[in-house]
Parts: sequence; C-alpha cells; structure tokens
Amino acid sequence: MRRLVITLVAIGSLACTTAPASAADVSAGTASATSTTNTGGWQPAPSEPWEVPAGERCDFAISGVPVVDEVRKLTLQTHPDGTAKRELYTGDLVVRITNLETGAYTDADAGGDAVMEFRADGSPARWYVRGPVLVGMGADGGNLPRGMWIVDGVFTIDFTTDGKKNITMVHGDQRELCATIA
Repeated sequence: MRRLVITLVAIGSLACTTAPASAADVSAGTASATSTTNTGGWQPAPSEPWEVPAGERCDFAISGVPVVDEVRKLTLQTHPDGTAKRELYTGDLVVRITNLETGAYTDADAGGDAVMEFRADGSPARWYVRGPVLVGMGADGGNLPRGMWIVDGVFTIDFTTDGKKNITMVHGDQRELCATIA
C-alpha cells in the first residue's frame, strides 16, 4: 500500500507540474483553453507479443511475450480532436524475452508507473517514469547503446520526432538483457 501511495504522489506531481491546465482544473474535471480533461476512468492496457529480427536490438532475433499483464491506463488529458495527450499507466507487467535461436529466456519486470505524453499525431513525446520499464534501443536510437534494456528508477524518456529515445535518470540504473539470454 505504501508503494502505491508514494507512486501516486510522485506520478501526480509529475502530471501536475507539466500540465498546461492547473491542478485545480484537472481535479475539478474542467477543460483548459488548449485541451480537455477526460475523467472516463481506468481501462485495461494490454501489451501485445512482439518479435524483433537479429541485429535490430540483439545480435540474434528475440521475442517478447507478456506472462503477467495487469496494466491499466487513465486518460488525464486529450487533444482537441479527442486523442490522448497525457495518460497514466500502472500495473504489474512481466515480459518473457526469448532468444529465438537458442530458446534462452529471461522474465523482465517492466511494471513501472508512467505518465505518458503524446503529440497530436499520436506519437510519443515524453514519459515520466517511476520503476522498471522495458526499452528497446536500435543502433543510434538514443542515448543508450543498441539493446533491450530494463531501465529502473525515476527518470524521463524524451522521444524525438524521428524515433530516438533519450533517457534522463534522476535516480536508478539500466540493465541490458541481450547478454543475459545470449
């Protein structure tokens, strides 16, 4: 319970300090001049299985399959057209990362909490994160080397319009998973 309270306070602080609407506007459910607030409630946000070819993240092909997925999301703010501008994600997530050549695998805890901001075109702009998340990096894909990473702690991920990911750590660490399943 203590983790949930601390998480909600931390995530709530991040959401309020970056929101164009005032904290009073968000809590009262009123709209700012440039965006609207959605109080529609929590929705499931399941992760889909995926595969990545050899050389893209690891030297070998990998797959990711959720083995625990209790993630849910709450839309905090929408763009004028109704698409998500800011969403809160929380819930347990464990993804099995498998080396498709050897069958070796590791189960990665990726159940961090995040406020995610989206551009008007739906592409990610910034994530404010507390806890572990799974981050795939291609060659020259951001400020971590190519790999499949668990990033854990308090941090932000900025997404450039060309798809690069730049992680700024406040506190925590990163662990690359390709070597674990090589």
